[in-house]
Parts: sequence; C-alpha cells; structure tokens
Amino acid sequence: MSSDLRELAAVYERDGWCELPYSFTPAAVGLLNDRVAVISQETRPEVVWEKGKKIVRAIHGCHRFDEVSAALTRHPRLVALAEMFLGGPVYVYQFKVNLKQAREGAAWPWHQDYSFWQREDGMPRPDAVNFAIPLDAVHEGNGPLIVIPGSHRLGPQDEYGDGDGAPGSDWRRHVSADLAYAITPERAGKLTSELGTQLITGPAGGIHAFHPSIVHSSTGNGSADRRALLLITYNAVRNSPPHPTRPEFLVDRNTTPIVPREDHRLELTAR
Repeated sequence: MSSDLRELAAVYERDGWCELPYSFTPAAVGLLNDRVAVISQETRPEVVWEKGKKIVRAIHGCHRFDEVSAALTRHPRLVALAEMFLGGPVYVYQFKVNLKQAREGAAWPWHQDYSFWQREDGMPRPDAVNFAIPLDAVHEGNGPLIVIPGSHRLGPQDEYGDGDGAPGSDWRRHVSADLAYAITPERAGKLTSELGTQLITGPAGGIHAFHPSIVHSSTGNGSADRRALLLITYNAVRNSPPHPTRPEFLVDRNTTPIVPREDHRLELTAR
C-alpha cells in the first residue's frame, strides 16, 4: 500500500469519514443522472416518495436492474478502495440514490446506518463502507450530509442502544424522514458539542467514504438546487448477514465477491 493510501486509511479510521482523491467526469455524472431520471419515473417498490407527496425521495437497489448502476459498482478503483478499507473481498450490500428535490427534499434525522443493518438484517459487525457520490453540486443550502467525526467509535447512540429495541419495524421507516432508529436531538447535541460536525459539500462527481457507525444527518433542501446523492455500500463478504428479511432492494442477497470491470463510460480521474 502506498503512503498516500495508508494516510487515507488512517484518516478514515480516526474520523469515520474521508474525502477520496478521485472524481467522476462530467460525462459519467451526466450518464448516471440520465439513469436516475428514467428510474424515477417508474412505478416500482424501489422508488420511494416523500411522505404525503408525489415527489421522489430515493431509489433503491438500482444495481440489481440497471446496467449502468451495476457497472458503477464494479469500477476497479471503487472495488480496490473498498477492499482496502475492509481488508478483504467485498460485495454490494446496498445501492441507493437519495434525492432532495429543490425546495421540497425533507431532512434525514441523526442516525447511524449500522443500527438498521445489525438489528433488522443481522449484520455481524460494522465491516462495511459507504461511498457517497453527489450527482449535483452540494452546498450548505441544499441539504448536505453532516457527520460527527469520531462518533463511529462510540457504539450505538439511539434510544435502543441498550439492546431493548425490537427489530422488525416497517422497512418504510428505514427510508423516510420518520426513521425507526433516530438519535434524539438531545443526544445528538451532546455529541456535536463534544466532537464537532463536518458538512460534506463539493462538486458533482466527487467521492467521500464514511463508516456505517458514524452519526450523521442532513437538513431539508430549501434552495433552488436539487441535491442527488448516490450511495454504494460495500460489505465484507465475511460479514454478510446470515438470514436477512428486509426486501432484496435494501439488502442484496448476492454475496459473491464483486469482480472489478472497467467501463469507459464511467471515467474516474485523480484530483
């Protein structure tokens, strides 16, 4: 491993997130946006709307039925980085695009992804990594991701952290503003005062990695600019849940190690 990659891995381990030194080209971002636009018009369970509105909030599991999304998950650089962070072969656990439409996109409360994956799916350990790729420029006003650096080392922080939380909640509460395992504002306030926060902003096509246990949220989008964030979750093959029950578009059952494959349409450049 090069010294640059060792430094990147050290930052990720310390803070629970890091910016990757790569960016997808405008052509690649445009292609992905084209596919998101088409899928958003389809009526299927993978397409989730904002509560009480005919406005798309997210699309899930696109890699299972969309060839461009599948090609993205096989990108050699992404696969190599995921294997570096997780120390072995990986597969795609989740794929989604969170869409915050201009002046309409609702907030995501403070939460930790691993709370859902452990309690609902039975994922043994948080040995997974999220890669976040904005398909729009992200700024302070259009609902950027907000993380609490270092919070991934603190264990579960929601009200069910003592182990009394009952699994089996409606999966729709895992993809809406009414999250099943949200962290209380009081607890989140204490964490932010102790550890601070980091806004994840930047141009379309950039890439950030963040840990399944990091506490994060995002505000609503009150701006005139859409904010679409594509998220790929790679899980270590050794860490696959033995008996997941949620829909396959939320928990992929194919745990075969992913084989990298170059696709000229999805060009990634060093920054």
